[in-house]
Amino acid sequence: MGQADRHPLSPRLDHCPEGLPRAAYLDPGWFAREMATVFARQWVMVGREADFAAGTMQRVTLGAADVIVVHDAAGTLTAYHNSCPHRGSELCREAVEPVGKLIRCPYHAFAYATADGRLVSTAHAVPTADFDPRAHGLKPVASRVWNGFLFLSQSATPGEIWADVGLDTLRNWPMADLVTGHRWETVLECNWKAFWENYSECLHCPGIHPELCDMVPIYGTGVMGASEALGWTPETAEQPNLRPGAQSWTLDGALCGPVFPGLTKAERQAGYSFVTLWPSAYVVAHPDYVRAVRLEPLGPEQTRLIAEWYFAPETLAQPGFDAESVAAFAKIVMAQDGAASEMNHRGMRSPAFTAARLMPEEYEIHRFQQWLLAEMERPT
Repeated sequence: MGQADRHPLSPRLDHCPEGLPRAAYLDPGWFAREMATVFARQWVMVGREADFAAGTMQRVTLGAADVIVVHDAAGTLTAYHNSCPHRGSELCREAVEPVGKLIRCPYHAFAYATADGRLVSTAHAVPTADFDPRAHGLKPVASRVWNGFLFLSQSATPGEIWADVGLDTLRNWPMADLVTGHRWETVLECNWKAFWENYSECLHCPGIHPELCDMVPIYGTGVMGASEALGWTPETAEQPNLRPGAQSWTLDGALCGPVFPGLTKAERQAGYSFVTLWPSAYVVAHPDYVRAVRLEPLGPEQTRLIAEWYFAPETLAQPGFDAESVAAFAKIVMAQDGAASEMNHRGMRSPAFTAARLMPEEYEIHRFQQWLLAEMERPT
């Protein structure tokens, strides 16, 4: 077969474009621009809403910004930059601190209302008439909840959450009712885009993921879906994603608990449904549990990866249930992906590397890179 066998409706590219320049993965200046544009404007997933307990303020990282998520005793959830408008001191010093009706700066005791960030007291300071307290409240950060996940944006007009397959994709899963059963965190020695790009293609799958290719046979052919293959047509009969007998992403392919009752037959048979949420996260919904993976850029060459597994309460309540054993299969795959991304990043440090030359199967990398460049160049 050759490129003449590419169907017009196939997502695979009809050319081999150049990728991002080497500096995009190594240069501190390029990284700073990404943080000031993409990670400042877009919605960034920071965890489950349920993780932010009432009566607390909790620090999270939002691109280059240190932010506090405030959940007061009345149930109101707000977010602000972790900086006092008076002289810039951090407001929350620990990862999590208790909070009441006021957020009090630990430096000069200026106090702000938790519900709306307005300045309530300047403590021992006595301002003159030219000081307008209404202009010196906390700097707000926009917040939004989607399927139980909390998203934040520094933009005053953040728009819609970016999702590759639409925000209603998981409407048949009881997302808001799921409970975190397992959490895994690691730091990768690579640029955040190196991990995203690895996630976005399966040319590496045959050589990197033997377990995954056994679970999802089409991955062993170097593509993520049937429509990417040469010779595919819309009339091609659909095949099950998982190997015969497997129903979910577990070590033995068996379900870990009851199938979510609202799923369609197609959703059950698919075995997994991905939702990609650039720039910060992806969610994988299985018939019996859900996993979310978040990326937190720490610098041009370092990225924190946080993965969590969510289950129905009745699944967690099963006698002898072990959420860590359910997570084991995906952790094998993610560890392989992390090692591959680090290997790729190390190679990009070579002065011999100037830019990738993408293959037709790497269409999703090309789309990601074009999106990234457009977001970095978009006027404020």
